[in-house]
Amino acid sequence: MSRIGKLPIAIPAGVTIAVSPENVVTVKGPKGELVQAVDKNITVTVEENVCHVTRPNDEKENRSKHGLYRALIYNMVYGVSEGYKKVLQLHGVGYRVELSQPQLLNFSLGYTHPIYLLLPKEVKVETKSERNQDPLIMLESADKQLIGQICAKIRSFRKPEPYKGKGILFQGEVVRRKAGKSASK
Repeated sequence: MSRIGKLPIAIPAGVTIAVSPENVVTVKGPKGELVQAVDKNITVTVEENVCHVTRPNDEKENRSKHGLYRALIYNMVYGVSEGYKKVLQLHGVGYRVELSQPQLLNFSLGYTHPIYLLLPKEVKVETKSERNQDPLIMLESADKQLIGQICAKIRSFRKPEPYKGKGILFQGEVVRRKAGKSASK
């Protein structure tokens, strides 16, 4: 058995899980609603406050999907009850970000042009710029995959580089620094 797949998923108060005959799992909670299609070989059952994910046999394909779908459903349950939060910081001279419209981020990252990023409505965004501190972007969503994808997109605008340590980093992330060119003797 898959160590992850056989673990039951505890359903907190205020969260409901519904499984349709087409094997589509819908999770509703205070932070929103998420939907995930599950492979036809994997069975999802809900009993009282616990959800179980089972597989029919030990074929390689079924074993690989068993833990995957259990983890996806757990992430959905956690997302609609608690929510996921990511904080990015822009480290570099002149790097700025502002929220020009409710879901439109405007980046100034040292290029000759500004970069605009339109965020989906499922993501709540907040920016914070204080004097003598790096600007911060706070993202919050119920969907773990979506928030991770948006963070990856934002980081791709200016990846952290090892020589000066500039770029877009997660808050608390440490960039391993390299020594630059050394002077010839």
